Amino acid sequence: MLAAVIPSKTRRKILELFYTHHTELFYLRNIVRAVDEEVNAVKRELDILEKAKIVFKEKRLNKSFYTLNKNYIFYEEFLRIFAKMSAFPQAVHENAPRLGKIKFASLSLKYIREMPIKKDEVYFLLVGTIIIPEVEAFIKRMEEVTGRQIDYTVMTEDEFIFRKRNNDPFLGRFLRTSKIMICGSEEELMK
Repeated sequence: MLAAVIPSKTRRKILELFYTHHTELFYLRNIVRAVDEEVNAVKRELDILEKAKIVFKEKRLNKSFYTLNKNYIFYEEFLRIFAKMSAFPQAVHENAPRLGKIKFASLSLKYIREMPIKKDEVYFLLVGTIIIPEVEAFIKRMEEVTGRQIDYTVMTEDEFIFRKRNNDPFLGRFLRTSKIMICGSEEELMK
């Protein structure tokens, strides 16, 4: 999907690796194995990313370690882009027809950042005419695939509008969190 915007396949693979493991520190050989590309190509792309200040390079005991620069001006935007390319959002797109007629599907960035949520919060919101047994089975499969619990809620469009109009605290908290839209637009979700 990003080939037109980021033409270098190796660079896309490196960025995807870093943004899907945004808290980790990688050394060169580790990156080469993970992206399955030639060491010289990886090194060249890392040099470009370091020069652009997307990643930091640090020398330790004859090894070069790389980590994301969380102060990079487009860090949040890249995080959102690569979050949309991760397993869970992609699976939502692929399974959308089976899940029902989805108006909005939104995933909290707390899920992407692997941050804990409170008991009255969720990671995933589905709005529309949803087939509950299909969603339950889908979420269970995704929890097995990702190895993480996915707290979610499902609402009809009428319930969503009613709760939003009445300033429902549960829905309000979710709407105020940083999120990515998997289906539908954030502008429509928020109005």
